Order: sequence, then C-alpha cells, then structure tokens
Amino acid sequence: MLRQRCIESWHSILKKELIYCNPRFKTPEEAYTAIYQYIEFYYNRKRMHGALGYLSPARFAMKFTDKSVA
Repeated sequence: MLRQRCIESWHSILKKELIYCNPRFKTPEEAYTAIYQYIEFYYNRKRMHGALGYLSPARFAMKFTDKSVA
C-alpha cells in the first residue's frame, strides 16, 4: 500500500511541476525528452524530498555512500 501512495504522489508531483506548467507537447518525442530531463536533471539531482531528510536523491546517495565507505 505504501508503494501505491508513493507512485501516486510521484505522478501528482510530475503533473504539477512539469505537465501542467508547459504548453502541450507537439510530439511524443518532445514529451519524452521533457520528462526525461525533468527526472534526470531536476528531480533526482536538485529537488529536495521530505522522505530523505529534505535532501535531493543525489545528495542523499552521496551522504549514504560516504557513511558506508568510512
């Protein structure tokens, strides 16, 4: 059940932050590129997540890796 809530939350965030803010995509490729760039270059690298202690996933992973190496 938790997994379902997480994916529903993810879809909500994607729609609010990318889909509803942009004009209609002209082609499926344009939509794919925009969604890919949002996920890879913003959502995973810069956007803070409450479930990760308000760190970005990239920063959280670095913090986790630093602790496990030390």
